[in-house]
Amino acid sequence: MPADSGLVTAAQLTRRPGDAGADARAAASLERPAAPAASAQEAARPARVKPRKNDWTWQLRHALSSADELHRALSLTPEELAGARRAEKAGLPIRVTPYYLGLCDKADPACPIRRQCVPLADEAAEVPGDLVDPLGEIAHEVAPHLVQRYPDRALLLATDRCAVYCRFCTRSRMVGDGGGAVALERLAPAMAYLEAHPEVRDVIVSGGDPLAVSTDRIVRLIARLREIPSVETIRLATRVPVTLPQRITAELVRALRPYHPLWVMTHFNHPKELTPAAGRACQRLADHGFPVMNQTVLLRGINDDAATLAALFRGLVRWRVRPYYLLQMDPVRGTAHLRTPLASGVSLMEQLQGRLTGIALPKLIVDTPGGMGKVPIGPEYVVERRPGRTVLRTHRGVEVEYVDPPAEPPG
Repeated sequence: MPADSGLVTAAQLTRRPGDAGADARAAASLERPAAPAASAQEAARPARVKPRKNDWTWQLRHALSSADELHRALSLTPEELAGARRAEKAGLPIRVTPYYLGLCDKADPACPIRRQCVPLADEAAEVPGDLVDPLGEIAHEVAPHLVQRYPDRALLLATDRCAVYCRFCTRSRMVGDGGGAVALERLAPAMAYLEAHPEVRDVIVSGGDPLAVSTDRIVRLIARLREIPSVETIRLATRVPVTLPQRITAELVRALRPYHPLWVMTHFNHPKELTPAAGRACQRLADHGFPVMNQTVLLRGINDDAATLAALFRGLVRWRVRPYYLLQMDPVRGTAHLRTPLASGVSLMEQLQGRLTGIALPKLIVDTPGGMGKVPIGPEYVVERRPGRTVLRTHRGVEVEYVDPPAEPPG
């Protein structure tokens, strides 16, 4: 995307070079103003409806994508402006929907929403342990756009575009690189691989954000996956309920519902993101049979305290969204200023354990560098182990002895 482009179009999100599908043309037509009536027949047609801010395509067309636009909207600090200039030239691109921008505090650079979407000069810094591809997805690519790191599941990267480019993005190496949504024909090798490997029962559709493309395109992709008998579960990894909740339309859920089971894996990080619009999006998904799970990334200075996480997790449960993972942030190059030590997450889980209902308590997960898989970690509650006996420490700090049953049942 050109650095000086002030508009993000639906067509840009859905179209690749040489892909002139009907859905892309329809999306592109949203930008064109109505031509003057050329005949009585045309004059009798209903007037074009004026675009509204609660229209998801309007949000995408008016997303901010340059340092100057951000600066005008938020009066950036020198560190933010330097980071935004760098991002335009060489880093992860800028994109912020008007909706998500509206959640930013214009007077506070430490605002937890602002810090997620506004670049900082710190993005230029690299520290030991930083990786371009922290999850080893390039090494585990089994077909173009298809990654397999586990025996029974695979990751399908369907687009490189998102409604908002988060500054901690695991795939900053590839998102916003100009490709856009991948044409279904170009995913043929990935589909062939899935058909030839029936052990893959779960497919995660991600990117980029698969719901930031047209409804027609995502439905055709899901329908194609449903043609593979061995694919039992499809997950949609999306942040649009957070950054573009207008996208979760009645049309979208009706179009996708025939392909259940479809799970939605979303990505709320802070209570400020729990807006009425986001609530309506999540509740619409739940009402139409989509289980919604949330993966929160632990972020330094944004959500790394127990009170913030408790408020977030309780709010999600009220919306029927299950807090699934609290993720230790991946060691993406240039993101050290947003990462926490592992010990911070363990301490936070200890503070939440026993004080937060179990359905609101996620697993603390480290996705190990190099693509070796996820590892759950947490506080150590085992104080002592002896043959047949284990001493446990409860969240109250009380030590309790648990006695195993005899090796041979009595009698």
